[in-house]
Amino acid sequence: MTEHPQYANGPGPAWPLPPVVDRAAHQAEIEALRVREKAHTREGDAIAAARRRLPMVEVPADLELTGPDGPLTLLDAFEGRRQLIAYYFMWHEGHDAAGQCEGCTWVTTQVQDLSFLHSRDITYAVFCQGPYEESRRYRDFMGWEVPWYSALPSVDELLVGRRVGMMHLVCYLRDGDRVYETYWTTLRGVEQMDYSYALIDLTAYGRQELWEDSPPGWPQERDAPPEHPMRLGGRPISQWPRIEAGRSDDLTPP
Repeated sequence: MTEHPQYANGPGPAWPLPPVVDRAAHQAEIEALRVREKAHTREGDAIAAARRRLPMVEVPADLELTGPDGPLTLLDAFEGRRQLIAYYFMWHEGHDAAGQCEGCTWVTTQVQDLSFLHSRDITYAVFCQGPYEESRRYRDFMGWEVPWYSALPSVDELLVGRRVGMMHLVCYLRDGDRVYETYWTTLRGVEQMDYSYALIDLTAYGRQELWEDSPPGWPQERDAPPEHPMRLGGRPISQWPRIEAGRSDDLTPP
């Protein structure tokens, strides 16, 4: 069994604590914060409304992807549904599993059951920016079951005007046999796929990363060099349960 560092720090140096107050004082602070939270929610709704009013740009429906049965088109990836959300997975060709993108691994791990998306006529798929066979072995190691394709045959056209090799989340709409791109985002925009940080942000110590605005003395070392906040022991954090389960992370051809 491969040894790995502990997921949690466990007992260690004492961390500073928030001030202790009575229930009434605590509730008053919660209610004051709730006003800002509701404003944040309403602003998010307004941004989503603006997103629904964006124009769109046509994309060639016959752009080639590679899937389990060989070549297919962008239109095929819709699986007959009206909309498609594609996550463009970064890929480091020739690297082992530990050398693959920790951010892409983090967000892809969190998209699992697709039934609710399907009920809204939306297909979700990963468009890997690397070769199909090599990246598929990584998908199998991770145990992901979402549709997985290589965008390598057409990635320059699919991401025209954007930085190829970076994580992207792109929304498409089809009208018959014609395909249109309606929205895209990258970097922290892909946190839309995440629930872990959303939950962590509710806690007293937050993400514990250097950029956060936290009280003096709060733990903030999760992204301190040389480790990345989404890595532990030299590999993406989400890989450790797979290693523990005895799965091989060897990506070389059999």
